[in-house]
Amino acid sequence: MKLLAVGSMVLMGTLVAAGAAWMMFGRGKAVEAKGSAHDFSFQSIDGKPLPLKSYEGKAVLLVNTASQCGFTPQYEGLETLWETYGKDGLVVLGAPSNDFGGQEPGSEAEIKEFCEVNFNINFPMTAKISTKGNAAHPFYAWVRAETGAGPKWNFHKYLIAPNGKLVGSFPSTVKPMSGQLTKAVEKVLP
Repeated sequence: MKLLAVGSMVLMGTLVAAGAAWMMFGRGKAVEAKGSAHDFSFQSIDGKPLPLKSYEGKAVLLVNTASQCGFTPQYEGLETLWETYGKDGLVVLGAPSNDFGGQEPGSEAEIKEFCEVNFNINFPMTAKISTKGNAAHPFYAWVRAETGAGPKWNFHKYLIAPNGKLVGSFPSTVKPMSGQLTKAVEKVLP
Protein backbone atom coordinates (compact mmCIF):
# COMPACT_ATOMS: atom_id res chain seq x y z
CA MET A 1 0.00 0.00 0.00
CA LYS A 2 2.87 2.39 0.80
CA LEU A 3 4.50 1.69 -2.57
CA LEU A 4 1.27 2.58 -4.34
CA ALA A 5 0.96 5.80 -2.34
CA VAL A 6 4.56 6.79 -3.10
CA GLY A 7 4.03 5.93 -6.78
CA SER A 8 0.90 8.06 -6.84
CA MET A 9 2.78 10.98 -5.26
CA VAL A 10 5.55 10.69 -7.88
CA LEU A 11 2.97 10.51 -10.66
CA MET A 12 1.10 13.48 -9.20
CA GLY A 13 4.36 15.46 -8.96
CA THR A 14 5.17 14.61 -12.57
CA LEU A 15 1.70 15.70 -13.70
CA VAL A 16 1.98 18.97 -11.79
CA ALA A 17 5.39 19.66 -13.36
CA ALA A 18 4.07 18.80 -16.83
CA GLY A 19 1.06 21.06 -16.25
CA ALA A 20 3.32 23.90 -15.18
CA ALA A 21 5.45 23.43 -18.30
CA TRP A 22 2.33 23.44 -20.48
CA MET A 23 1.12 26.64 -18.82
CA MET A 24 4.49 28.29 -19.51
CA PHE A 25 4.35 27.23 -23.16
CA GLY A 26 0.82 28.59 -23.52
CA ARG A 27 1.50 32.02 -22.00
CA GLY A 28 3.41 35.06 -23.10
CA LYS A 29 6.43 36.34 -21.29
CA ALA A 30 8.63 39.37 -21.01
CA VAL A 31 11.86 39.07 -22.96
CA GLU A 32 15.02 41.11 -23.22
CA ALA A 33 17.47 41.39 -26.05
CA LYS A 34 20.59 43.47 -26.54
CA GLY A 35 20.35 45.84 -29.46
CA SER A 36 17.29 47.15 -31.19
CA ALA A 37 14.64 45.73 -33.48
CA HIS A 38 14.99 49.02 -35.34
CA ASP A 39 18.27 47.68 -36.73
CA PHE A 40 16.35 45.28 -39.00
CA SER A 41 14.50 45.74 -42.24
CA PHE A 42 11.93 43.70 -44.12
CA GLN A 43 10.46 43.99 -47.57
CA SER A 44 6.75 44.79 -47.72
CA ILE A 45 4.32 42.36 -49.29
CA ASP A 46 4.21 44.84 -52.21
CA GLY A 47 8.01 44.67 -52.67
CA LYS A 48 8.94 48.00 -51.05
CA PRO A 49 11.56 48.47 -48.31
CA LEU A 50 10.07 48.15 -44.83
CA PRO A 51 12.67 49.12 -42.20
CA LEU A 52 11.50 48.66 -38.61
CA LYS A 53 13.22 52.00 -37.90
CA SER A 54 10.31 53.63 -39.77
CA TYR A 55 8.15 52.62 -36.78
CA GLU A 56 10.40 54.34 -34.24
CA GLY A 57 8.18 55.97 -31.62
CA LYS A 58 5.45 53.34 -32.08
CA ALA A 59 4.85 49.96 -30.50
CA VAL A 60 5.04 47.07 -32.96
CA LEU A 61 3.47 43.63 -32.70
CA LEU A 62 5.30 41.42 -35.22
CA VAL A 63 3.47 38.16 -36.01
CA ASN A 64 4.57 35.28 -38.26
CA THR A 65 1.40 34.39 -40.14
CA ALA A 66 0.10 31.58 -42.36
CA SER A 67 -3.06 31.26 -44.46
CA GLN A 68 -3.75 27.54 -43.98
CA CYS A 69 -3.22 27.13 -40.23
CA GLY A 70 -5.61 26.32 -37.40
CA PHE A 71 -4.61 29.72 -35.97
CA THR A 72 -5.40 31.59 -39.23
CA PRO A 73 -8.67 32.97 -37.75
CA GLN A 74 -6.38 35.09 -35.51
CA TYR A 75 -6.10 37.42 -38.51
CA GLU A 76 -9.49 38.76 -37.42
CA GLY A 77 -8.22 39.50 -33.91
CA LEU A 78 -5.03 41.07 -35.26
CA GLU A 79 -7.10 43.41 -37.45
CA THR A 80 -9.26 44.30 -34.42
CA LEU A 81 -6.12 44.96 -32.37
CA TRP A 82 -4.78 47.21 -35.16
CA GLU A 83 -8.08 49.09 -35.42
CA THR A 84 -8.36 49.46 -31.62
CA TYR A 85 -4.82 50.57 -30.81
CA GLY A 86 -3.45 51.86 -34.11
CA LYS A 87 -4.59 55.41 -33.36
CA ASP A 88 -2.69 55.18 -30.07
CA GLY A 89 0.59 54.17 -31.70
CA LEU A 90 0.46 50.39 -32.26
CA VAL A 91 1.55 48.86 -35.55
CA VAL A 92 0.53 45.27 -36.20
CA LEU A 93 2.95 43.78 -38.71
CA GLY A 94 2.21 40.42 -40.33
CA ALA A 95 5.17 38.36 -41.57
CA PRO A 96 3.94 35.44 -43.71
CA SER A 97 6.04 32.31 -43.30
CA ASN A 98 5.89 28.78 -44.68
CA ASP A 99 8.12 27.36 -41.91
CA PHE A 100 5.56 25.41 -39.93
CA GLY A 101 3.57 22.68 -41.62
CA GLY A 102 3.96 24.26 -45.08
CA GLN A 103 0.87 26.32 -44.26
CA GLU A 104 1.81 29.42 -46.28
CA PRO A 105 2.63 28.02 -49.75
CA GLY A 106 1.30 30.95 -51.80
CA SER A 107 3.04 33.89 -53.42
CA GLU A 108 2.95 37.37 -51.91
CA ALA A 109 0.11 38.32 -54.28
CA GLU A 110 -1.91 35.25 -53.25
CA ILE A 111 -1.27 35.89 -49.55
CA LYS A 112 -2.30 39.54 -49.85
CA GLU A 113 -5.49 38.64 -51.73
CA PHE A 114 -6.34 35.92 -49.18
CA CYS A 115 -5.93 38.35 -46.28
CA GLU A 116 -7.94 41.13 -47.92
CA VAL A 117 -10.78 38.90 -49.16
CA ASN A 118 -11.16 36.70 -46.08
CA PHE A 119 -10.22 39.05 -43.22
CA ASN A 120 -10.26 42.59 -44.67
CA ILE A 121 -6.68 43.06 -43.44
CA ASN A 122 -5.42 46.64 -43.49
CA PHE A 123 -2.35 46.34 -41.28
CA PRO A 124 1.05 46.19 -43.02
CA MET A 125 2.54 42.87 -44.06
CA THR A 126 6.02 41.82 -45.08
CA ALA A 127 7.04 39.65 -47.99
CA LYS A 128 7.17 35.95 -47.12
CA ILE A 129 10.10 35.23 -44.80
CA SER A 130 11.66 32.37 -42.87
CA THR A 131 11.77 32.40 -39.08
CA LYS A 132 14.16 29.51 -38.42
CA GLY A 133 17.25 27.74 -39.61
CA ASN A 134 20.02 29.08 -41.81
CA ALA A 135 17.51 30.94 -43.99
CA ALA A 136 15.95 32.81 -41.03
CA HIS A 137 15.32 36.50 -41.56
CA PRO A 138 17.95 38.51 -39.63
CA PHE A 139 15.30 39.74 -37.14
CA TYR A 140 14.37 36.17 -36.21
CA ALA A 141 18.03 35.08 -36.10
CA TRP A 142 18.62 37.99 -33.67
CA VAL A 143 15.65 36.95 -31.51
CA ARG A 144 16.92 33.38 -31.32
CA ALA A 145 20.47 34.50 -30.52
CA GLU A 146 19.34 36.92 -27.82
CA THR A 147 16.51 34.99 -26.15
CA GLY A 148 17.46 31.39 -26.87
CA ALA A 149 14.13 30.69 -28.55
CA GLY A 150 12.08 31.59 -31.58
CA PRO A 151 8.59 30.86 -32.85
CA LYS A 152 7.47 27.29 -32.36
CA TRP A 153 4.51 27.66 -34.75
CA ASN A 154 2.55 30.14 -36.85
CA PHE A 155 1.07 33.26 -35.23
CA HIS A 156 3.82 33.73 -32.65
CA LYS A 157 3.81 37.36 -31.56
CA TYR A 158 6.73 39.63 -30.62
CA LEU A 159 6.07 42.96 -28.95
CA ILE A 160 8.54 45.75 -29.66
CA ALA A 161 8.54 48.97 -27.61
CA PRO A 162 8.65 52.40 -29.30
CA ASN A 163 12.42 52.59 -28.62
CA GLY A 164 13.03 49.31 -30.53
CA LYS A 165 13.52 47.09 -27.47
CA LEU A 166 12.04 43.61 -27.65
CA VAL A 167 9.75 43.41 -24.61
CA GLY A 168 7.35 40.49 -25.10
CA SER A 169 6.97 37.07 -26.69
CA PHE A 170 3.56 35.44 -27.03
CA PRO A 171 2.98 31.95 -28.47
CA SER A 172 0.31 31.06 -30.99
CA THR A 173 -2.16 30.12 -28.26
CA VAL A 174 -2.35 33.72 -26.98
CA LYS A 175 -5.17 35.35 -28.92
CA PRO A 176 -4.66 38.90 -30.23
CA MET A 177 -7.49 40.42 -28.18
CA SER A 178 -6.77 38.43 -25.02
CA GLY A 179 -6.39 40.45 -21.83
CA GLN A 180 -2.82 39.25 -21.51
CA LEU A 181 -1.80 40.68 -24.88
CA THR A 182 -3.87 43.87 -24.76
CA LYS A 183 -2.47 44.71 -21.31
CA ALA A 184 1.08 44.21 -22.58
CA VAL A 185 0.34 46.42 -25.62
CA GLU A 186 -1.21 49.13 -23.44
CA LYS A 187 1.93 49.23 -21.25
CA VAL A 188 4.19 50.06 -24.20
CA LEU A 189 2.02 52.42 -26.22
CA PRO A 190 3.79 55.75 -26.78
